[in-house]
Amino acid sequence: MSHSASDGRTTLADYRATLSTPGALRPVVASLLARLPIAMIGISALLYVQHETGSFATAGLVSASSLVGVSVGSVVQGRLIDRFGPTRPLLLVAALFTLFMAAVVTAIEAHAPAPVLVALAAGIGITEPMTGSASRALWTRLLPPGPTRNAAFSYEAISMEVFFILGPGLAGVLITAPWPGTGMVLGATCMVTGAVSFALSPPVRAWGPAERTGGRLLGALASPGMRTLALAALGFGMVIGFVEVAVPAAAEQAGAVAIGGLLLSLWSVSSVGFGVAYSLRPWPRPMRVRLPVLLAAFGLLVGLLAVPSTLWGLALAMLAAGALITPQSTAHSAAIELVAPEGTAAEAFGWVLTAITLGLAFGQSASGYLVEHSGPPAAFLAATGCALVLAGVVWLLRHTVRTPEPSPTPVTA
Repeated sequence: MSHSASDGRTTLADYRATLSTPGALRPVVASLLARLPIAMIGISALLYVQHETGSFATAGLVSASSLVGVSVGSVVQGRLIDRFGPTRPLLLVAALFTLFMAAVVTAIEAHAPAPVLVALAAGIGITEPMTGSASRALWTRLLPPGPTRNAAFSYEAISMEVFFILGPGLAGVLITAPWPGTGMVLGATCMVTGAVSFALSPPVRAWGPAERTGGRLLGALASPGMRTLALAALGFGMVIGFVEVAVPAAAEQAGAVAIGGLLLSLWSVSSVGFGVAYSLRPWPRPMRVRLPVLLAAFGLLVGLLAVPSTLWGLALAMLAAGALITPQSTAHSAAIELVAPEGTAAEAFGWVLTAITLGLAFGQSASGYLVEHSGPPAAFLAATGCALVLAGVVWLLRHTVRTPEPSPTPVTA
């Protein structure tokens, strides 16, 4: 593997070459449409439930349940995509996701008990189409190893941050619409439309079933390096989860509910801007060092959110903290190439998503409790503590972040 392939460095010319790859246009556009509402649906659900129940704690539990469902669904779908190709799994979950979304909206409108909302939200998460896993894995089929593939992975991470810019802002605006469930329904419609279009695009339909291998039960997670990467992703998700609840709560305390989503969009603005520059010359260069250093620095910057006493000050702190979001997403994506066993690209990305969403679930649940009992600053400081602890663990395990042994091949008679 070349040096550039291992450290994730790219150039602007690599981005141009990647996006002009023959056959990539339709799946790229469809994937964008499918992933656009990822942040929008979660924040819309949180704000919708809080609007109907009056409780951030209940809203945090419902949102966390959805994220736990995503953590399960991402691995299961990733393994199915690696085994059968994306078309059939994505079409199936898109249909199930539509049914669960309709059930959740009906339950919220009927003021169903919290356990019912939590259970249905888990169904939404499990069946949320994992177009992002398939999209990332598709690049390994369209492009050879090297700078252009690195650019594809960086593009995936940066485009996700664009969605995190648009999603919370749209959710914050749409919660003020005549019907507070507007954001959830629009987001679900966008996600299903994009997933179906991606699944039926020619390059994706040509992605047939893979040969069976002698893989173990844990699949990609059997690699020690994948487990270390998952810990880094877990800490990343925890920090974001704390912030996603504490920032809207701070806005509500200031009497500006609609500003909460816009404040969350601010740190994605700096994330995209800094992320593009960072991808040209990532640091620290060794991936085994990059993962814990970026996580620790991210946690320290989020701790600054506890200092401001005004929304203007919080906005500035969000811009500073957001600078390290895309660098971490890009590092996670590039690290998969180093630590995932052969033939497990979609599943490996699914494990990263699982770790992030479990972190989000924990962070949102804990943040909801802290916000109601101690206020938003306590949640920001708790996020810093979690990040530093997990960064320390990843640092101790950094020697595992290296290319794994090839997957065992089936024995033939």
